[in-house]
Amino acid sequence: MEIRRFAEEVLLSSDLQTKLQPVTEPMTDLAPGQSLRVAEPTRPENLKFAPRRAAPKMPAPGALEDPTKRAVTHHILANHELQALEVMAWTLLAFPDAPADFRTGIVEIMKDEQRHTRMHSERAAKLGISFGDLPVNCYIWKKAMQFESICDYLAGLPLVFEGRNLDHTLELEKAFLAVDDQRSATIMRKIHDDEIEHVAFGLNWLRKLKPDHLTDWEAFEQHLHWPLRPSKAKGDDFQRQARLDSGMTEEFVKRLEQATD
Repeated sequence: MEIRRFAEEVLLSSDLQTKLQPVTEPMTDLAPGQSLRVAEPTRPENLKFAPRRAAPKMPAPGALEDPTKRAVTHHILANHELQALEVMAWTLLAFPDAPADFRTGIVEIMKDEQRHTRMHSERAAKLGISFGDLPVNCYIWKKAMQFESICDYLAGLPLVFEGRNLDHTLELEKAFLAVDDQRSATIMRKIHDDEIEHVAFGLNWLRKLKPDHLTDWEAFEQHLHWPLRPSKAKGDDFQRQARLDSGMTEEFVKRLEQATD
């Protein structure tokens, strides 16, 4: 399958199963085509982006004793993962001239995002809420529409959104364990481990593409578009070791940990 066709199916299909269909055949990138930027992903009717403030808020950890609240949590997270998948597809179509290794690397990460979406949606269903039963927001997608370059993408999606998830995944693992939901906790740990690799991918490519005179931190800051900023790249329980494992320098991690609004 051509990478462009894969990206088009993920971004432009109105069928969720098609969006999340694992690709087992070899991928080629012989015809990346012209740049294509779409304003919004095509989705099934029940997963189209809802008006602002219509989607439910993330339940507090103390509310997760209730299975319905746990289902809501997984429903929200499934939409986060689906948005990330769609943003990656958008990036492949918007920047067809990106380095070939970057494009093939994105495809591999997209396979993880497909799996993460399935994991959350299946767990939500097991707890009583099918994916699409609740309104969903478009926060990640809307912020990605400010990306004007591959470096903008790298600073924004891998280093802010996936970087923040290094903390949120373990915060939620702890919350699920507190209510004896081992299955949900296992999902969060697995996604956490994958996010370390995703952040590493973003950081490695930022280093390759940034001007030599810029430090990692300077390139990161320069390619963020408000309201994205370094303080948005972390949660409440800062996972220092996970960031070091992703390849961040001690200086980068220190500056991130100290970042405030």
